[in-house]
Amino acid sequence: MNSPLESHDPYLRTCTEPEVTSLIRELHERGKPFGIRWGSVAVNGATVDGRLLVDFGDTSVATLLNLLALLREAAQE
Repeated sequence: MNSPLESHDPYLRTCTEPEVTSLIRELHERGKPFGIRWGSVAVNGATVDGRLLVDFGDTSVATLLNLLALLREAAQE
C-alpha cells in the first residue's frame, strides 16, 4: 500500500463534493463483500481549512481515501 494520506495533505483541498460523493458510492460497493456498510455516510458540506468533511463522525476525506485504498488492495489479493 502507498503511504496513507494525512488529513492535512494539500491534495485534499481540490476534492469537490461530487467527487467525494462518487468515492462514497465506491466505498459502499467495495465494502459490501467485507460487511462494511455506512448507510448514513455523506458529504456534510462542512470544511476544515478548505477540506471537505465526510459525515461518519465528521472525518476527513483522507480517511475515506485511505479506507478505499485498503479495500482496493484487498480486492487485488
